[in-house]
Amino acid sequence: MTYLPPYRAGSSVVLGGLRGGLLTAAFVVTLCLPVVVLADEQPFTPVPAEQLLPALLEGGHVIYFRHAQTEKDYADQVTADPNDGSTQRVLSEEGWNQSKAIGEAFRELAIPVGDVISSEYFRAWQTADLAFGRYEKNAMLNFLPFEDYTPEQVEEMRERVMPLVVAVPDEGVNTVIVAHDDPFEAVTGIYPEPQGVAYVLKPDGENFTILARLEFDEWAELDD
Repeated sequence: MTYLPPYRAGSSVVLGGLRGGLLTAAFVVTLCLPVVVLADEQPFTPVPAEQLLPALLEGGHVIYFRHAQTEKDYADQVTADPNDGSTQRVLSEEGWNQSKAIGEAFRELAIPVGDVISSEYFRAWQTADLAFGRYEKNAMLNFLPFEDYTPEQVEEMRERVMPLVVAVPDEGVNTVIVAHDDPFEAVTGIYPEPQGVAYVLKPDGENFTILARLEFDEWAELDD
């Protein structure tokens, strides 16, 4: 399990690029002192797991999941209709199992969940439904319909998603977002892999701090 040191968002894209059609932009971030960090070079410093679970039990966090495993991994957003599952990647059997495992861990740990927000893509809301039994679709979490993004399009995704990840949850609960890789990378500079990975964010209404990164099977280990 990998935990991040406090990572302050609110950065802006200063250099754009592509990695197999995905963003590999440089962001200016604040990590004690201003530094320039490439997406492939994010610092990861272990933080004791026992600090994370008590914080989650108090609520006040945004937990951003990349959807669980799909049958194939390719950029379908150019031609996919979010309302038609036959035009897009969908969860594999492994993805269904991953989603259920996430939900079981949350219930076992009694992590309080408030809003559950997903993109309109089937693989996102199915992950949310299997894990948490409910979801609210939000088109702002959808991909833009391009395989290769310009810096302007990356900024557009950032502006669409940022309000969702900086919003402070209701008292005593955490907000869950289930969406995709590119929108998350647009707001953080971090490419979220593998599928099913989650990042725990602490929002303050204008900004957020990244506290942790967990893969689907690591939630059950939080109380070890």
